[in-house]
Amino acid sequence: MTKSLTNPADRAAVLQRLAKVQPNTPRRWGRMTAPQMICHLTDAFRGLMGERLPTSPLPVVPRWRQRLIKLIALKSPLPWPHGVRTPRDADQERGGTPPGDFAMDVAELVRVCERFSTTKAVRAPHFLFGPLTELEWGHWGYRHMDHHLRQFGV
Repeated sequence: MTKSLTNPADRAAVLQRLAKVQPNTPRRWGRMTAPQMICHLTDAFRGLMGERLPTSPLPVVPRWRQRLIKLIALKSPLPWPHGVRTPRDADQERGGTPPGDFAMDVAELVRVCERFSTTKAVRAPHFLFGPLTELEWGHWGYRHMDHHLRQFGV
């Protein structure tokens, strides 16, 4: 079964892993620091919920490609690949929210994650996957957090 942020047990497990991240936790790949990763996840959730407006255009991805990428990313048991460029608005080096107080940033991520997971709302289409159902958004949220927590070894 695919894990989902809409499942309270899955959400609790991913948030327990999040609690293990410290400001100096070393990354295993990529360029983000742990504080940048926290802000990246928060920015991604906020952007999809319409709480953070885009400041740059999203890439145009053909619909057939969106469906294929979505199928692989949300249904495959394989971990997400490293090195996929994120949109500027959630890229901590190109326009994302800069880190502040680490504990406050983590607490905000937890609040935003809970809201994303428990609020049924129309969301902006994903920049690579296109429109998603509520179930698919739950899978995406879990997979996105899992990807970045693995990036920091938790």
